[in-house]
Amino acid sequence: MPSSIRRVLYIDDDPGMARLVQKALTRRGYEVLLAGDAVDGLRLVDENDVHVVALDHFLPTGTGLDVLAALRQQADAPPVVYVTASAETTVAVQALKAGAIDYVPKTIEIEFIELLTSAIDQAIETARLRRAKERAEQEVREARDRAEALLAEVNHRVANSLAMVVSLVRLQSNSIEDKACRAALAETQARIMAIAGVHRRLYTSSDVRFVALDEYLLGLADDLRSSMRQAGSFSQLQLEAQPLTVPTDRAVAIGVLVTELVTNAFKYAYPDGQIGEVRVSLRAEADSHAAELAVEDDGVGWDGTGSAKGTGLGTRIVRSMVGVLGGELQWLPRGGGTSISVRFPLPSQ
Repeated sequence: MPSSIRRVLYIDDDPGMARLVQKALTRRGYEVLLAGDAVDGLRLVDENDVHVVALDHFLPTGTGLDVLAALRQQADAPPVVYVTASAETTVAVQALKAGAIDYVPKTIEIEFIELLTSAIDQAIETARLRRAKERAEQEVREARDRAEALLAEVNHRVANSLAMVVSLVRLQSNSIEDKACRAALAETQARIMAIAGVHRRLYTSSDVRFVALDEYLLGLADDLRSSMRQAGSFSQLQLEAQPLTVPTDRAVAIGVLVTELVTNAFKYAYPDGQIGEVRVSLRAEADSHAAELAVEDDGVGWDGTGSAKGTGLGTRIVRSMVGVLGGELQWLPRGGGTSISVRFPLPSQ
């Protein structure tokens, strides 16, 4: 049947009024189906592609409200224009609450047909707009789901690729006898693993814009412990992190920062095979506008003055990451060992 045909089901136990409505609506371009009771009306809805139902209140058994209740159980029921001769407005209110899209007072005047036609036209247009809106929303949801799946796959592949790079660096390190070169390559591995850890978090996350920093640092701490053991250090690494969520790019900077601070502590705080403890803490300030990252040890101690030990690359990386975070780097006074604090703002989410 041509899509321009609009099919109306009129449910009324008054055959004279039903034929009058059928003739009037047919002249206006509608195809009109008639039903004299609720059972016949619901059957016609099931068997035909009905665009709108015009429903009388008084039926042989029950009322039109019972039909509305039955239609409301259907997934894609047509809109209903309620027809009532009752002078009480409570019937119309009950019908609208029960799911009717509009109502028309039933009279024998010609205005009734005009009002009914207008209400049916509006009901069909409203239903069309609702379906179009639902289709558009469904398309948006499907597009979003595809984009999220694609982004998760990208992060998965990036994490795997970075893991392969770490393995290649490790193989290269194993073929080098120079201890300084091997140590430098081990530090490079740790930096790459810090970045890979963020991507591992992202492809299992429901929101790739943010990273749960406490969970990420737990995984990073395990990686650093493993790296330090492979490098021959058996000092302990302790982590205490409050639940905190940050944007992805800031998580990368924080991961690299923690990697550098912890690696430097393992290298320089406990020289000549000494064993000690390195402690990392992360906490959000009370107003939640800033957070503090602290790394401390009980080793030989350094207050941040004078020349940095080693090549100084780690210190430059630390200062660079602090700059990315827009943070403030401080060496805090301690009776022994080193205590470093990085306070950085938390952007609004």
